[in-house]
Amino acid sequence: MTDTPVRVLLVDDQTLVRQGIRGLLALTPEVEVVGEGADGDEALRLLDECDVQVLLLDLRMPGRDGIATLEAMRERDVHIPVLVLTTFDDEELVLQALRGGARGYLLKDVTLEQLVSAVRSLASGGTVLQPALTERLLQAMVERPEIIEGIQRPEPLTARELDVLRLAAAGWSNREIAHGLHLAEGTVKNHMSSVLLKLGVRDRIRAVLRALELRLLA
Repeated sequence: MTDTPVRVLLVDDQTLVRQGIRGLLALTPEVEVVGEGADGDEALRLLDECDVQVLLLDLRMPGRDGIATLEAMRERDVHIPVLVLTTFDDEELVLQALRGGARGYLLKDVTLEQLVSAVRSLASGGTVLQPALTERLLQAMVERPEIIEGIQRPEPLTARELDVLRLAAAGWSNREIAHGLHLAEGTVKNHMSSVLLKLGVRDRIRAVLRALELRLLA
């Protein structure tokens, strides 16, 4: 743990939810909430006004919702990493958020420890995959195949690359994958780099999303 807390902007239209999350984060010195907003317009304004390292963003909000906020950030060339907090009542919204550039996603029933770990990971350039949400997305794609129609298949992944990708989807770090598969950590990184290249994505989040869309993890 470092002495400097991660500066977070919290955006959710439900006041009680915002207060609850802020109250929880106030219990740890690792994260500092530097601003709060109730919709996307407030989020964009506060991103300009505050020194923010991570944006915690709800998806369902009146006015400019989470998806529109991500689109606006991309148009304005704002590169603050976004951690989506969702109740998962609409899998299409979650998919749109990930396609729109969100670097992580968590269900709102996560523990404080999980939330803080996710915030610190995004602040240091990482991504966050919550296995429970990955499983729900996979189930949604099985039950509603129309949401992934028209997806073109990439170059096939090797058996080992699939092993690495499945463990990444389960939330394992490179070090944990290396230990679990009895590989060197550098070998795991090489496999993951190959996976990203073949799937045409830039990070783990989009690799898992792409793999879900292609039903490679079923």
